Amino acid sequence: MVPDAADLAPRDAHRQPRPRAAAAEAVRSPAHPGVVPRVPRLSRLATGRRDGQKHLPNEFTDSSSDDDFGPTRRKTPINTAEEPDMRNLNHHLKQLCQRNRDGSFATRADRERMLALFANQLQEAGFRQMLVTSLKPKHVQALLERWKAEEISAGTMKNRLAALRWWAEKVGKESVLARENDAYAIERRQFVTNQDKGKDLDPAQVERISSPYVAMSLRLQEAFGLRREESIKIRPGWADQGNALRLKDSWTKGGRERVVPIGTPEQRAVLNEAKRLAAGGSLIPEGSTYKDQLKAFRAECKRVGINGVHGLRHRYAQERYFQKTGWSCPARGGPTAKQLTPEQRSIDQRARLEVSLELGHGRGQVTAIYLGR
Repeated sequence: MVPDAADLAPRDAHRQPRPRAAAAEAVRSPAHPGVVPRVPRLSRLATGRRDGQKHLPNEFTDSSSDDDFGPTRRKTPINTAEEPDMRNLNHHLKQLCQRNRDGSFATRADRERMLALFANQLQEAGFRQMLVTSLKPKHVQALLERWKAEEISAGTMKNRLAALRWWAEKVGKESVLARENDAYAIERRQFVTNQDKGKDLDPAQVERISSPYVAMSLRLQEAFGLRREESIKIRPGWADQGNALRLKDSWTKGGRERVVPIGTPEQRAVLNEAKRLAAGGSLIPEGSTYKDQLKAFRAECKRVGINGVHGLRHRYAQERYFQKTGWSCPARGGPTAKQLTPEQRSIDQRARLEVSLELGHGRGQVTAIYLGR
């Protein structure tokens, strides 16, 4: 028997092809348990990494994605309901700092505090609907006028302008601020004053410090001219090279490894005590981070009345200069550069360079801040 045409037709011939829209709906609908939904493809813009705004988190920028069902465009809201605008600016500036971790921990912490201050001061000046990308010359001018009215020092003002420039750079608005501080009529800082800024530790204050790690960090600063961060991060057992103290680049400012001579019995005694306390580790207690220990250091010093610990570094530089030259530096009443003989000038220049290297600087001229001129 010859089959008819209907029998020869494919079994699915009676089924009509589904429309394209229906197929798309099948992908979207959870009513089809056998169908695995496709995940829309995210573009770079959806990640907050758009060219020109690589430093900004998602909530600072517009974001868009082209998924499989056609292009979409959305704008992430900046302000949440019923929250003050400047509180959002504070939050977004903090996020900007967290996503751009350039500089040492202390530098990042200082920058974050300054940016929070700027947000509060801008709100008090009447700028209540600012976004992190809204920085303009009028905002800079308002801040400068306030700072000048408050008569803050030239050094503080320049540090704040550096933080403002950092903010402007991260949001692609470098032109908002002038490149030179002279454009804002800020007087130049006077680094060299021939005034003695050196400080000595008061043993009675050190005795009152409850943390042996904080007390030891202070004693190392005094004995070796260490910076605060170096005196906390140091691993005394590793650093002890017999006749010198070796400082690893990850402990130092600018990542410059250096060596500090061990030349006195007092230095050797302090270092041996530090090694026993650290027990092969650093002067950060077990279970704590550098951030935790820095906070503890600040709190302990404030509690016992120790201020300006950088003065310990000044005193170390002054004593090293005396050991190398045989006379006191100008900051401690010694002869100035004009009063030195040609032979003494040669000794002075060599001593300043050596002291500069021990402090972690590369130029002898920098020591004028510590020694005078």
